[in-house]
Amino acid sequence: MASLPTSDSTASFWHSEPSEFLLGHRTTLVLPTEADIVIVGSGITGTSAASFLAEDARARELNVVMLDAREACWCATGRNGGHCQPLLFDSSPDVAAFELRNYRAVKSYIEEHNVPCEWRSLTGCRTFWTKSLAKAAADDVRELKRDAPELGKKVTIIDDEESLKRYRVNGAPGATLTSCAGTLWPYKLITFILEKLIKEGRLNLQTKTPVTKIESITDSVEGLAPELRQILYTPSGIIKARHVILATNAYTSHLLPEFADLIVPERGVMTALLPPTKSTRLENSYGFVGALGGNPIHDDYLVQRPFSDVPNPAGHLMFGGGYIGRKRKMIGETDDSVLDEGSTKYLRETLLKLLILGGETDGLIELEATHQWSGIWGTSKDHHPWVGAVPNRSGVWLAGGYSGHGMPNGTLCGKAVVEMVLTQERGVAIDQVQSQLVTDGNLPQAYIITQERIERCKDIDSVQVQDQKGIVGIRSIDAMIQAQKSHKL
Repeated sequence: MASLPTSDSTASFWHSEPSEFLLGHRTTLVLPTEADIVIVGSGITGTSAASFLAEDARARELNVVMLDAREACWCATGRNGGHCQPLLFDSSPDVAAFELRNYRAVKSYIEEHNVPCEWRSLTGCRTFWTKSLAKAAADDVRELKRDAPELGKKVTIIDDEESLKRYRVNGAPGATLTSCAGTLWPYKLITFILEKLIKEGRLNLQTKTPVTKIESITDSVEGLAPELRQILYTPSGIIKARHVILATNAYTSHLLPEFADLIVPERGVMTALLPPTKSTRLENSYGFVGALGGNPIHDDYLVQRPFSDVPNPAGHLMFGGGYIGRKRKMIGETDDSVLDEGSTKYLRETLLKLLILGGETDGLIELEATHQWSGIWGTSKDHHPWVGAVPNRSGVWLAGGYSGHGMPNGTLCGKAVVEMVLTQERGVAIDQVQSQLVTDGNLPQAYIITQERIERCKDIDSVQVQDQKGIVGIRSIDAMIQAQKSHKL
């Protein structure tokens, strides 16, 4: 079972320019005793849910409170790799299409509101470092082009040495290019949205207010029918709500112990590295699958910040992963106050081997890190996010378990939960709401929380065993489930 977020954490580069308005923020000095909706978590999912509630006329009279154990956006979203890229050929076309819609929603919001978060649209280059991995990726892309031609147009395979070098790839046998990728300063996007909501009077944010327990009660008021309420316990007092939206990702099982093996916390490592002197900015973002003999279930990933026209324009290489170099246990860990020195050493040294960075690299053994930090993400047992009503907990809703892939999922998963809550408020059955979301392409069927899905997950390998076996991606998980179904028959 997950713990609460630790009181201390390693220093993320993304927090080097914090929102002064949000530091230590409490919209009201005293925690409200009641709310219509309480959102737990202030990352991309929780903030998106709050934003969609504020935009929806059905929620105009609702009182929304957001609680976070730390400062605003101080967990996974404020510690991630700065990518927003749909993985179009790694899963089924409906999931790929949903991620693409999510990417476009993020991009559109940033452009519409002119959010100063260093958004950059570019091509995502995923490199595959063994011939078998490169072949498997190429086969998946060909399958995508056959089954979903419009999505397939957005992905190109490159496997000749000249093209790979043109994309600065140094020695991989193959790569894919995805035209719909983006990079950003994620903390600045989220804090922009939160500040806007608070100043408009649409959200009460209470930072440094961890939720230690949730209980259901039947609330009786004279003359009215009894109503089920949720009581959230915090060190600042208790708050009662009709609905609770958990945007707690890796920490979900602290409040929902039944999710302990369904959303498993995992510690990752990020670095901000200074590029070689006189190098030029990379034109693409990068993923590195199976590099230097690493487990392909754990990609390394890279984006680069600007060299000009922004605060602190040093062209930092934002490089994360480093699982192959780890010295500490990573799966099942919730402590991001510690740093894995094996992983950070790997990250400082490895880009010089994997990419043609340019500039003055002669004699350079490793790049200088200005920041090195840890972050905790939630890995889903079946590699799909968990979105919807929590079984046997009426009034409790969840969106999380992104398996390190929250930026191209969290925004619209937050929106889907809001739609479920508001539609159910009007008396529509939850299965009808979910069916409509799936039909409209607003949520993949595989993401929806059902008791059947929970039961099915009992028959597949744990996250820990999957890691040991090197099981890669959603396709492999789905194949495992189908094999086990056949075995039972």
